[in-house]
Amino acid sequence: MFKSISKLLQTRIDRRSFLQGMGVTLALPLLESRAAYGTELANPRRLVCVGSHLGFWPDGFFPDQAGVNYKTSLTLKHIDAHRADFTVFSNLDHSVGGGHRGVDAFLSSVRKEEASGFPDKNMTLDQVAAEHAGSTTRFPSISAGLGDGTNLAWTRSGVNIPPINNLARLFQALFVQSDDATRAVERETLLNRGSVLDALSESARALNGQLNAADRGKLDQYLTSVRDVERRLQMSSEWVDKPKPKSPIKPIVDEERLQIEEMPLFYDLLALALQTDSTRVATFEIPQQFNTSELNVGSYHGLSHHGKGEGRLKQLVVVEEYLITQFGRFLDRLKEAKVFDD
Repeated sequence: MFKSISKLLQTRIDRRSFLQGMGVTLALPLLESRAAYGTELANPRRLVCVGSHLGFWPDGFFPDQAGVNYKTSLTLKHIDAHRADFTVFSNLDHSVGGGHRGVDAFLSSVRKEEASGFPDKNMTLDQVAAEHAGSTTRFPSISAGLGDGTNLAWTRSGVNIPPINNLARLFQALFVQSDDATRAVERETLLNRGSVLDALSESARALNGQLNAADRGKLDQYLTSVRDVERRLQMSSEWVDKPKPKSPIKPIVDEERLQIEEMPLFYDLLALALQTDSTRVATFEIPQQFNTSELNVGSYHGLSHHGKGEGRLKQLVVVEEYLITQFGRFLDRLKEAKVFDD
């Protein structure tokens, strides 16, 4: 259904009440001690975030009416078959401004230049979910994307996670089992990194009593970063020797492809990652340099500065039709694999 919440945003309401009113609830994270006693969730929750650096043309994207029986829009008509499975929200721009740079705030509501020196402030939604998922899957999260991506994902310590932009590399990570020698190197590397972190943490704790309030704050930020790395190392070490699932598709080789050829393949691999429970959190990034030449239109970035010119808008609609159609195809795959409950 389509819900416009602009009126709600104009009044101050309690955040918890708002989320509950919209049917959103926060679940307790899966506790490893519970999993050890055979209480693993039968239908674990999953999160997929798709971010396009240039967004969508609002007049073509948003329906004119609210409610279940809205008339579909120029853009959404291409995924209207899934109408019962998604909700469109409007007026959720976080009020960050900044034009194209506002994409940094998509999953955090904070632009990266405004979060400097403040750990946790621009941690993105996907990484919060990844911490909840913990080591229950091989990869706490998978960040994938075309080209250089969009600065979509940020860790608790304020570090940007660049997307995997090589299909063969992502396929290998999901399905190709490392040989004994490689796994031995991985174990040794994790052990050495863990030892270094232990030493750094011990030194930091020893300094704590000798620091003023400002320096203690900086030290706390440092220890937060260390703990973040420690968690990731622990998650990795638990999966080094566990066999990977067999791929239901042919191996993807490393070769030159057009970006419009890469996009459906990335969506296929992300669907398989969720289907095989290799991860429960994924992001996919579409950069402003998305190559549209094969669609016989102008540059994607240039078309975003359409100035409401009819010719440019028609070309932009062609690009956005392709993007939303590929997303619809991804939803088809998830339904076929029964990744999400009906």
